[in-house]
Amino acid sequence: MNEEAEARTADEAGRVKGREASAGRAETANRVRKVGVLLFDDVEVLDFSGPYEVFAMAGKQGGDFELFTVAEEVRPIRAVGGLKLLPDYTLGDCPIPDIFLVPGGLGTRREISNPALLDWIAATSGACEMLLSVCTGALLLAAAGLLAGLDITTHHHSIALLRELAPQSARIREDARYTDNGRILLSAGVSAGIDISLYAVERLLGPERALQAARQMEYAWEGAETGKQQAE
Repeated sequence: MNEEAEARTADEAGRVKGREASAGRAETANRVRKVGVLLFDDVEVLDFSGPYEVFAMAGKQGGDFELFTVAEEVRPIRAVGGLKLLPDYTLGDCPIPDIFLVPGGLGTRREISNPALLDWIAATSGACEMLLSVCTGALLLAAAGLLAGLDITTHHHSIALLRELAPQSARIREDARYTDNGRILLSAGVSAGIDISLYAVERLLGPERALQAARQMEYAWEGAETGKQQAE
């Protein structure tokens, strides 16, 4: 099977899984999902904190999400701007997340050459229900070999670098707010991570739960249909 055929097969498999997950939403709405958020030095603050807030806020309605952070080592992580963070887990003792969030930031330029982290991202992505990247987190997914045959996006300033790292079978959507490939979802820069997280909540728990979370955050969210129009 050539690369193009493999990409089509992987793409379709991801979409089927996504449809199956949505079809089973009623049966799984009461299940507590583990949400793992990756941290590394020079991570962009809103890339991880915006989605973290979305899942925390949405989880208040029914206890649907259990959030934790993970980094390569248990030590203070210094985010962009100097914010210090202490991760809950290391790569070696982290529970398998149902939802795995890979944020961006200047640190991604260093981490794309970190084989230990990239191998862990690749292995974890295969075990989770949903993989989300925010901003230049897409560069890590590309370096980990996860984007073949997918519709992808990132921060507009990093499109050229994403094009270098991603396989030719990937389709770069420069104007997309976010893209949905079934199991793997990618967002544009920084604040777009809030949108993709609300979209994920809507897919998993329904539109009302996403709208409730957005209202509590006082965030202008009009639902998944608006986001899809932006992405198409």
